[in-house]
Amino acid sequence: MQFSRMRNRWTYWVVTLAVGLLLAACASIGSPEGGPRDYTPPQVLKTSPEANSVNFKGDKVEIIFDEIINLKDQQKKVIISPAPKTQPLIRTVGKKVTIEFRDELEENTTYVIDFSNAIEDNNESNQLDGYTFAFSTGDEIDTLAVSGIVLRAKDLEPMQHVIVGLHSNLDDTAFTNLPLERVSRTNDRGKFTIRNLKPGSYHVFALSDVDGDYHMARTEDIAFLDDIIVPSTSEYTSQDTVFTFDRRVDTVLTATHTLFLPNDLLLCMFNEGYRSHYLRQSSRPANNKLHLLFGAPNDTPPHLQVLRPADHAADWYRIQRNVENDSLFYWITDSAMIKSDTITVALTYLRTDTADNLEEVTDTIHFGYRKPNSQIKEEEKKAKERESRAKRLAQLLEKQEKAAAQGKELSEDELEEIKELQRVDPNEIPKLQMEFVKSGTIDVGDSIILKFDAPIAHIDQSKVHLDIKRDTLWVPIQAAPPLQPLNDMDPMRYWLPFTTLPDSTYRLTIDSAAVASVYGLHNDHLSKDLKVRGLEEYANVYFKVNYTGKAFVELMTSGEKVVRTAPVRNGAFELLNVPPGTYYLRLTIDLNGNGKWDTGNYLNHLQPEEVYYYPKKMRLRANWDIDESWNIYQTALDLQKPEDLKRNKPEEVKNKVEKKEKNKEEEEEEDEFSTGINTYTGDKYNDAKNRRRQR
Repeated sequence: MQFSRMRNRWTYWVVTLAVGLLLAACASIGSPEGGPRDYTPPQVLKTSPEANSVNFKGDKVEIIFDEIINLKDQQKKVIISPAPKTQPLIRTVGKKVTIEFRDELEENTTYVIDFSNAIEDNNESNQLDGYTFAFSTGDEIDTLAVSGIVLRAKDLEPMQHVIVGLHSNLDDTAFTNLPLERVSRTNDRGKFTIRNLKPGSYHVFALSDVDGDYHMARTEDIAFLDDIIVPSTSEYTSQDTVFTFDRRVDTVLTATHTLFLPNDLLLCMFNEGYRSHYLRQSSRPANNKLHLLFGAPNDTPPHLQVLRPADHAADWYRIQRNVENDSLFYWITDSAMIKSDTITVALTYLRTDTADNLEEVTDTIHFGYRKPNSQIKEEEKKAKERESRAKRLAQLLEKQEKAAAQGKELSEDELEEIKELQRVDPNEIPKLQMEFVKSGTIDVGDSIILKFDAPIAHIDQSKVHLDIKRDTLWVPIQAAPPLQPLNDMDPMRYWLPFTTLPDSTYRLTIDSAAVASVYGLHNDHLSKDLKVRGLEEYANVYFKVNYTGKAFVELMTSGEKVVRTAPVRNGAFELLNVPPGTYYLRLTIDLNGNGKWDTGNYLNHLQPEEVYYYPKKMRLRANWDIDESWNIYQTALDLQKPEDLKRNKPEEVKNKVEKKEKNKEEEEEEDEFSTGINTYTGDKYNDAKNRRRQR
């Protein structure tokens, strides 16, 4: 028995061990670990023809990499220079990229295929940044290069993936009539390099090239340098020290490098704002309103001659327009026209012809109107309710008359119902609607503005009252100005032109029927209290700047929304009573003194007005003053705009390790816009070039 017990115990342990080994074996089934993550971009193994080869006679280029690759955003990033008339066929299969030219290549010409950062590996999407492939159809290959950066002129945004090109034809019309001779694209930081150039003199341009023809169109974003550039090279040496393990100098290595110049071109991109004059849209959004939308602003307003209905008032409308004067609403005041299903007008306006000149034309426009089904149903519903109320009231009045004839009275409930049915529903009486643009608590300096839902015909100023609170009493302001139109563009906005006092409470009261619209509607009684914040709730900003000419400063929030504008006078500006918050500053050199940023014009050789950003964010607190100095030339332009404001940012780095390696590479890389003498003299188009000459 003891032997049997020992045998059973031994069998138990053998079975347990076998099951454990079996489970361990099952658990180990699966894919082996892939090892550490790959952070290196694809590498070129072989090309056909070889890079920088000469006397190329084929029509196809093949580039083979060490791993499977993809081309990301090929249409936006890959560019070939000089640009073929027909776009080459670019394909990727596995580890190979093939470029097939569908046009015959030019003789004795250096071709460059610039991939920017479009090439990335298939698994980890590691990008091969700045890869280019060059070859020549002649006996020699061109080797010069120029580089720089493109910023948007009005807000210093890096211009990503726009075309930058050169013309050796120095005539002004080359940019407007001929394709750019040598081209490249900016990367996601707005930087560019145009490689493999011939010696010579060039004009430099940047172009959004929406139509893909490689020359300027008036509606496209452009940039140009006034100066002629001459590509060149410069030799410089660098030294690297090798130390022993105990930190003693072992060897000093000296290397010679070639610098391709100019390498600090600064192009400020703008749009001339050209828009063709034409009628974009005509509509009748309501039975009492016509709308005209034009393709461009126009100082000459259109003329409308009503053809139908023939019987109408001479002064049949009130006009409402936007600031640009390209969107016009005609509020119809003639009742016959309002009731008409179709209004026909002869519209005379300015239109751009095929020669780009303005001509006066007259079109016949039919404005039809049909009530929306929802409005028809709502009106039918209300009509049925009125009919039902009237029917019920007639029944009760008849019953009351019969009861009186018999010397009787209706019950209290029936008498109360009669009163209710005879009472006019206030919602049934059309009223002129009005509201405050800003109410409740307002800021120091804010105006009291009212917005109505129809053009105003008359205001009885004696029924408009403005009081100020003194302790617990309301005291009338005797010198309060009358309500008047805010401007001549909107007949439905009125304001009280007076200055509110800090830490005060006002009450604006408008009696019933004080305001009448052009449709004969009147307002209901309105009374609203307005509390003005105290000065201790604000911050004040005082700045001295090293610019004494015409300029203005804009105070902006994080979305670059301008909340305050102030002029620069005698090299200083101030922003008073600013609510607490985080803000940014932008300064515009206002050459013509019109108080706004003005774009450039290529044909007139006019650059856009210069813009500078204060490179730090400002955190303003209540009851706080900031007094600073700002050298607008101290920081290079591409580094001025705070990162929080930039919208055109580089592609996100996928992980911390890659980001760390990328930052290290950027620190080692020479960057004309972030190292060296980092000061502008005021001529932002030539300063970067001058800094290079000083080294």
